[in-house]
Amino acid sequence: MLIDPRTFRRVVHVRARLLDPDEDVSVGELAAQVGMSPSRLIRVFAALYGTTPHQLRIEVRLQHARERLARGVAVTEVCMEVGFSSLGSFSALFTRWVGMPPSRYRRVVQVPAAIPLVPGCLGMLASLPRNFREARG
Repeated sequence: MLIDPRTFRRVVHVRARLLDPDEDVSVGELAAQVGMSPSRLIRVFAALYGTTPHQLRIEVRLQHARERLARGVAVTEVCMEVGFSSLGSFSALFTRWVGMPPSRYRRVVQVPAAIPLVPGCLGMLASLPRNFREARG
């Protein structure tokens, strides 16, 4: 699918808004804001990113939920924070995507609040020998 630069910029803008866990706007509203129909936005978005806007929003919410649960926040509180109104639907979706219920995930993966969550590649970089880091920097 060929995408003109103007459409590309609009879809990138939509993706940036979807990556914000605090943003709660429907795909129809996003499509209207960027001057596209919802079906065209979904089609172009999927062609560019390999996922639909709705699936990306779910991934972002669940990632945020995983981080909060790892910090020991209550499951019900996390459910409401990430935008689910039903604890049952949140738990079912979380279990399907993560492979275990949120309550179990909270017990198994709990991280002390003093330890910052960083991407694995940055954590590995910190474990390199000091002389290696000095030679490269």
